[in-house]
Amino acid sequence: MTELNVTPLMDLAFSLLIIFMISTPLLEQTIPVDLPQQERSASSRRPEIEFQVISIDSNGHIFWGKQQVDLPELDRLLGNLATLADPPAISLRGDRSLPYQKIIDVIDAIKRHNLTKMHLDTSVK
Repeated sequence: MTELNVTPLMDLAFSLLIIFMISTPLLEQTIPVDLPQQERSASSRRPEIEFQVISIDSNGHIFWGKQQVDLPELDRLLGNLATLADPPAISLRGDRSLPYQKIIDVIDAIKRHNLTKMHLDTSVK
């Protein structure tokens, strides 16, 4: 016999293809995540950096420092901040019960003005 019988190899290839077709959608399901709190570590001391704090409370109200602003006003304030020679870092504080889209809207406003130094605050255990 001078020819190789590929029939068993084709059966194996099709079997593997069917297994991957069935298992791939199972891997792509999203899982609801409640992000953990950050542990405090003594070795991670932050250098002294000037921060501009932007907070979003549980009702979705945006605060520039302690002043309540809306999204267009925040965009204007970020534009003013971007004109500085060395703009401060942005510290973004969002309530954990917020819809994710509200945080993304604020991050998009920060990115529109090319403010690249940003810090997302977390609570410490």
